[in-house]
Amino acid sequence: MILSQIAWIDCFAFLLFLAPQLLLHVNTIDLAICTFKAIPHLLLVLPYHLTHERYLTPRAHQSPFVQHATLFQDLVIRCVRYAFTSIPASIGAVFFSPPVALPFLRFRMLRHGYLHSPIHWRAINRKGLQGLFMIHDETRRPDVVVYYCHGGGFSMGSSYFYMEFLFAWVSLLKDAGYANPALFALEYTLVPVATYPTQLQEALKGYKYCLSIAEDPSRICVSGDSAGATLVLSLLLCLSNYAGGMRDKLPGLAIPISPWAVILNPNHRNTASDYLHKDSLHLYGSQYIGTKAGSDDPLVSPGSCKDLAWWRRASPTLGWFFVYGADEVFAPDARELVAVLKKGGIPVEVLEEKGWIHAWPVVKLFLCIGQEERQSGLRAMVEFMRARLEPGKDV
Repeated sequence: MILSQIAWIDCFAFLLFLAPQLLLHVNTIDLAICTFKAIPHLLLVLPYHLTHERYLTPRAHQSPFVQHATLFQDLVIRCVRYAFTSIPASIGAVFFSPPVALPFLRFRMLRHGYLHSPIHWRAINRKGLQGLFMIHDETRRPDVVVYYCHGGGFSMGSSYFYMEFLFAWVSLLKDAGYANPALFALEYTLVPVATYPTQLQEALKGYKYCLSIAEDPSRICVSGDSAGATLVLSLLLCLSNYAGGMRDKLPGLAIPISPWAVILNPNHRNTASDYLHKDSLHLYGSQYIGTKAGSDDPLVSPGSCKDLAWWRRASPTLGWFFVYGADEVFAPDARELVAVLKKGGIPVEVLEEKGWIHAWPVVKLFLCIGQEERQSGLRAMVEFMRARLEPGKDV
């Protein structure tokens, strides 16, 4: 199931679903302050900067993203940039929460003629483990399993917000020849409810759940974007040192998308294109680390690990595929981690998308117009999987 681009009517519907949840879950005074601060920016500052850069600035001096973005894409990313830098995480978390994301997905499905999802899915609620499981045919064992951890700075985000992206991934895997693709998306505890190592412990439980589904670890692909990619990297480092027999059950593939490799990095620099901001990242990263680990602990900040032997032990058995935007804040971190892996003789493939921003495969699916461009990130990831993990084999 692959829906069309987000349209203006979808934006209005999203706001309708969002408004009551904000009133229910956010302190009235905090919400009022946030709203009064946002109104002048959204009505005056944002339109001024958008008009000036898009129409009054020579193309050579525009940001790489603005040079190719449509007006709609440019406007949405500017709104996201404002939200990331200026709206508290306690309010931002409501934007991505299940009570907003799920009705929004159902609205989009109805708009495209779907009363029910053609892909079976269900919520997993167990002690210490929550998430979403989706599979093409629930009566059969999957021949490939994707294990996904969502982004959101450890303070926001939800697997429900990513459902459309994840449905598209499962659909493309089926089209690529896999007999019965499945995906498990982890719902980990957000900050400030819990800090490290809770999220890593939950990621480990999620991986064990995937092992129970796939049986053969080589048929598992671990992936995630942003903070979720951090958890994937930390999970692999953790598995390689695990004493309970897990070190022999590493996944076949890993696809980190825009990984937040170094949590507290003084070298982070804002870019003209990206919606991430280094100050917000430092705040969210500090809150995630908490008091039980140091910022240079590899299990907290996997990009801090320069131990080549450890990375060799931690690498998936069939290969890495790093996907990130050339103009995002985390691009230098991703390049540096890839260089470390290659120095260790570890096979790594990279897709650095020119002119694009953080988590671009997700952004493209939601905001681009033509299906070829919308699916380009996902199709590259599926092709990587298909080249290393032959479809159609029963586990």
